[in-house]
Amino acid sequence: MTAGTSKDAVKAALTTQALETPSWAYGNSGTRFKVFAQPGVPRTTREKIDDASRVHAHTGVAPRVALHIPWDKVDDYAALAEYATERGVTLGAINANVFQDDDYKLGSVTNPDPTVRRKALDHLLECVDIMDATGSRDLKLWFSDGTNYPGQDDIRSRQDRLSQALHTTYERLGDDQRMLIEYKLFEPAFYATDIPDWGTAYAHCLKLGPKAQVVVDTGHHAPGTNIEFIVATLLREGRLGAFDFNSRFYADDDLMAGAADPFQLFRIMYEVVRGGGLTSDIAFMLDQCHNIEAKIPAIIRSVMNVQEATAKALLVDADALAEAQRTGDVLAANAVLMDAFNTDVRPLLAEVREDSGLDPDPMRAYQQSGWQEQIVKERVGGEQAGWGA
Repeated sequence: MTAGTSKDAVKAALTTQALETPSWAYGNSGTRFKVFAQPGVPRTTREKIDDASRVHAHTGVAPRVALHIPWDKVDDYAALAEYATERGVTLGAINANVFQDDDYKLGSVTNPDPTVRRKALDHLLECVDIMDATGSRDLKLWFSDGTNYPGQDDIRSRQDRLSQALHTTYERLGDDQRMLIEYKLFEPAFYATDIPDWGTAYAHCLKLGPKAQVVVDTGHHAPGTNIEFIVATLLREGRLGAFDFNSRFYADDDLMAGAADPFQLFRIMYEVVRGGGLTSDIAFMLDQCHNIEAKIPAIIRSVMNVQEATAKALLVDADALAEAQRTGDVLAANAVLMDAFNTDVRPLLAEVREDSGLDPDPMRAYQQSGWQEQIVKERVGGEQAGWGA
């Protein structure tokens, strides 16, 4: 253990961690070029919840499932919430979809056509209705809106239309509900994206009020962006509402969190710990697709990667770091962080799981559970869930 850190305190903090898994990650999804279907993929939202419950059963820290509308559209959302509870999980954020309809070719809430804008707004309001039925706290909004060519539309007018739609939706929220606004550097709007960065999202949140918070998706940044700086700033301002964890090695994101750059994930989680984010209302979610790897094991591995980064962040010797920073000892300060990052926390996490009555190795537990073989055998016929399903 790192000097100056209480093992019991670290273990206690880790037991409170909760990650939300996305329903769409259990379906068929992939790159812009090809989606490789897999046997045993869910055909219904309830089967997605079944798979999510297995992830939680083996990790103990994935108690919520995010829904995407209309991908997860059902006739009775209250019944769906009850079904989730029966499976040992709850329904998390409701994600709106205003990017997969032909009408949205030139935008959704920022479209120059008021009829299209009304259609998009009605969908956002419908999502709040669904939140009321499911008991979900968070409405997560990402817009593909933007332009591909100079002069295609008026940039300022699009911000005005966006602001109006956000304001109307914000006013519809209940007292205990929140609006989480996501941003994305580019794609599919390659000239001017309407919410391209955290500053734009933050500016809209400030005008809306305290129930509007910013979502940081780790894949939605230019190479070399210091994401931990963004995290620290938003935490300082009290406006960091949610994370979407993944790894940015497609043009967008969506590979397993921490798979290629665990040091970045560690740095981000250190700022979360430093800023009190583990004990706040921040919603931590995986936002990934699994195209060539088995879906449930990939999600379990991603959960474990986030756990490991969090454990290492908790091991940072805060007193030693503060002293090195105060005296300007650059090498000592960096060494404190590197000591924590280089600590093997797997035995510690195994203890945490065993203390909770879980198998210390979630991957092994899943492989031995027989669930994969069961769903491959049973989920025959029907239409597999996937992007657009």
